[in-house]
Amino acid sequence: MGMSVNISVANEEDAEQILKLQYLGYQSEAELYGDWAIEPLTQTLENLRTELTERHVLVARLGEEIVGTVRGSVDQDGTAHVHRLVVHPRMQRHGLGGRLLDAVERQLSAEAPVSSFELFTGHRSLGNLRLYARHGYRQTEVREISRSLSIVTLTKRVAVAAAA
Repeated sequence: MGMSVNISVANEEDAEQILKLQYLGYQSEAELYGDWAIEPLTQTLENLRTELTERHVLVARLGEEIVGTVRGSVDQDGTAHVHRLVVHPRMQRHGLGGRLLDAVERQLSAEAPVSSFELFTGHRSLGNLRLYARHGYRQTEVREISRSLSIVTLTKRVAVAAAA
């Protein structure tokens, strides 16, 4: 492509591009589960703008185009929650999802003490499950939502340095 992808913190002006990318990126998930009413496809621009002020949101840019995004937050117990990792379909399978995952982990760890990272995906999302496993995430829970969907929660523990 001739240009490198840069990862940075999203700003309010990115909201429309993020929402369009999210809508495009979650089409395959909707098709996989036969559910086009999933929250990433029904989220409003106003709601996304609120998220931009409440969570860490990173974007991957190829020139001026946003081709990837991820969100995260850290709760009071030190669990960092990773949300909505999405990469433009034409940019998938080039390591960008892993780069975004690593970047949000670093960003969240810099914000507060983190004891673990947690995320979730659908049980049929095999590509997602493989990506997360490669990055050290392990399955900790499976919740059946319906006959066609189970949510798999994955956790990655953070190594704690031994006391001197």
